[in-house]
Amino acid sequence: MNETVNTPTDIKLPAGDKLVISSSPHLSSGSSLRKIMGGVLLALLPQIIASTWLFGFRALGIIIYTALCCVAAEALWCKLAAKDVWRNISDCSAVVTGVLLAMCLPVSIPLYVPPIGALLAIWLGKQIYGGIGNNPFNPALVARVGLLIALPAAMTFWTPSRGMKSAEYPEIERFYSAEAMEKIKSGADLDGVSCATPLGIVGTTAKICNNSPEAEANFADISGIALQKRYFWGDRAGCLGETCVPALLLGFVILVALNLINWCVPLMFVGTVALLTGIINIAFPGVTPYAIFHIFNGGLLLGAIFMATDMVTSPITGRGCFFFAIGCGVLTTVIRVWGNYPEGVSFAILFMNSLVPLIDRWFSKRPFGYVPKR
Repeated sequence: MNETVNTPTDIKLPAGDKLVISSSPHLSSGSSLRKIMGGVLLALLPQIIASTWLFGFRALGIIIYTALCCVAAEALWCKLAAKDVWRNISDCSAVVTGVLLAMCLPVSIPLYVPPIGALLAIWLGKQIYGGIGNNPFNPALVARVGLLIALPAAMTFWTPSRGMKSAEYPEIERFYSAEAMEKIKSGADLDGVSCATPLGIVGTTAKICNNSPEAEANFADISGIALQKRYFWGDRAGCLGETCVPALLLGFVILVALNLINWCVPLMFVGTVALLTGIINIAFPGVTPYAIFHIFNGGLLLGAIFMATDMVTSPITGRGCFFFAIGCGVLTTVIRVWGNYPEGVSFAILFMNSLVPLIDRWFSKRPFGYVPKR
């Protein structure tokens, strides 16, 4: 039996101004690059305030100065490359790069260093690959590692925080030289005096690879409860952005609330470091301090929250981000415990950035209807 299908004749396709032809994506969240960068700056604001309180107004000056250097470097590149200068600098990506780079610098950094870092970050880390969205490595970390290799003395001159200028600071003799201790006890001015960081002390302390009482006491003087409280609130030497834990956690909450990062990446990054250092400390307490020490010290939280979550240089799939974060945590632990540098966050993230194309290829989802070739 044949059936006749009646097709409606009153259906008309849109024409003229009503017909819009465009490529995907067809749905927009309403966000823009400027809004995204503004959200990142908002999340960095608590740490900017904390570093200014801990190290003085020179810290705020270094942050603003480094950001301006990055904007100038981007404008100069666009001018030389015959690109629209205002269009490139108005998205605020150079400002974010500058602030993140300043967070990786000590407050005592000479003023000639940030312009060099800005050229490394903007030219070598971003624009040489085609600009924002095309860079395989985090620009701020490219500049930090370059400066650390080229200018190690300037990058490792640590100025004491506000609370470290008092003789009441716990185990203060471990952080200062004998000459500096004389100044502290006499109440003299501490301008120009450097001190050690907790990770620096761990890196220079001889490791004891057994379970003897000497091994258990190897790091006891710099990892006590009184010092851990100081580390938590940022009262220690270090880079501008790696000190105050509450400020960094507040920034993490802001980024998650604005849906700007994958919250699993920082948790897996920090969790991997905590798990591995905890296991090593239990097995060999004289090799490295316990896990909470590694979380509160160094740039672990800064790197995990603001660097490893970069939209451009991190994987695009959930499983890829999981693997990426674990890799960052493993490399950070290996460098901190057995490497020549006391800190390994920057090197770990850059190394995993180089593997992101392979990670995306390994963990990419199969398209609908895809049939693999034999």
